Amino acid sequence: QVQLVESGGGLVQPGGSLRLSCVGTGIIFGITTMAWYRQAPEKQRELVAAINTGGMPNYADPVKGRFTISRDNAKNTVYLQMNSLKPEDSAVYYCKAGSRFWGQGTQVTVSS
Repeated sequence: QVQLVESGGGLVQPGGSLRLSCVGTGIIFGITTMAWYRQAPEKQRELVAAINTGGMPNYADPVKGRFTISRDNAKNTVYLQMNSLKPEDSAVYYCKAGSRFWGQGTQVTVSS
């Protein structure tokens, strides 16, 4: 049974930082592309960043230069380091493994 568990969300002021983590079980983590998505209220879920099995990242334009995705295959974990956060980054952030498996999400709120 595949399980993805996100953590690290919370409330942060504009300009602040957060680090999200996602631990995956039940998958062969090292050969799985991992990604972070987010969904704000009344908006569609959108890709934030992805990292392939070789460690190559790609980012959505709104987060380029501010967010960094990384992975530690030995720990079955993917990370999203978020810096210079803006109110428009507020959303539920979801971890995705491959094309099918989603985590339950973690709330990120950027507000003063």
